[in-house]
Amino acid sequence: MNAKTKTAAAVTLGLAVAAFTGYGLWQAGQPAPEVFQGQMEAREADIAPKLSARIAQVLVKEGDQITVGTPLVRLDSPEVAAKMAQATAAQAAAQAVARKAEHGARPQEIDMARLAWQRAQTAADLAETSFQRVDGLAREGLIATQKRDEADAHRKASRDQALAAKAQYDMARAGARPEDQDAAAAQARQVAGVVAEVQAAQAETELKSPVAGEVAKVLARVGELSPQGVAVVSVVDLSDQWVVLNVREDRLQRFAVGTEFDATLPALGEQTVRFKVYANSALPDFATWRATRAGQGFDVRTFEVRARPVTALPGARPGMSVLVKNS
Repeated sequence: MNAKTKTAAAVTLGLAVAAFTGYGLWQAGQPAPEVFQGQMEAREADIAPKLSARIAQVLVKEGDQITVGTPLVRLDSPEVAAKMAQATAAQAAAQAVARKAEHGARPQEIDMARLAWQRAQTAADLAETSFQRVDGLAREGLIATQKRDEADAHRKASRDQALAAKAQYDMARAGARPEDQDAAAAQARQVAGVVAEVQAAQAETELKSPVAGEVAKVLARVGELSPQGVAVVSVVDLSDQWVVLNVREDRLQRFAVGTEFDATLPALGEQTVRFKVYANSALPDFATWRATRAGQGFDVRTFEVRARPVTALPGARPGMSVLVKNS
């Protein structure tokens, strides 16, 4: 290779190095691409018992896949058992009263009332006959008027006793009044409602899941006293997940409701996922003040953006980071 060729090669190499160096310096001078970072969230349900009781058995563990109705915790409540015994006894008594009112008097009671009426009627007939005799003798002057008046009073008293006995007999045959039957039936229904309430409380001693999903947390421990309304198990529905991003309002246009964007999840091997925005709302706090022009500016608010994956996202879990580059 002659000197001229060597000189040309050296010049070419120098130009290439200079170009590469200049490109590197230009790249270094460019601002880094803006990246929005959010995290995955999922719908979570905190399941709590409706009554206070001691935990007898924990039937699930964290990570279990459960369906609606899966037993989670069994509770021990002697108070509920005692209330059930009381309510059951009260229901039996109320039902007996209702049946008594519905069926009326027993046949033996009806027979007794009939015989009492017949006896009173016989006495009344005898008193009437006796009065007729005394009245005739009194008119003939054979006995004193006082005797006639006594016989007349006895006749009237016997007649009234016969009428009262007849009323007792009719009442026994007719049975209880409709109002008494309605009151007894209502009392039985009221006690049945009490029994149903206690049965509902008894059913709560075996706490079942109202939702399907994965057991995220088990807060219950055997032997502990579980207060009413305090969560003992948390269940997360991995089929209902979304990403939450905090975006300044001057970047919000890209995340308008209904728009789609691509993001990556480092936990899934930088997998690119398509999301669609379904909601955004202003957060209560303000972001750092940024001036838009020299001498002028405004407070830039931060908005919470929520977006769901366009397609199912296997492997995604709440808490995973989501990165969105601002192209």
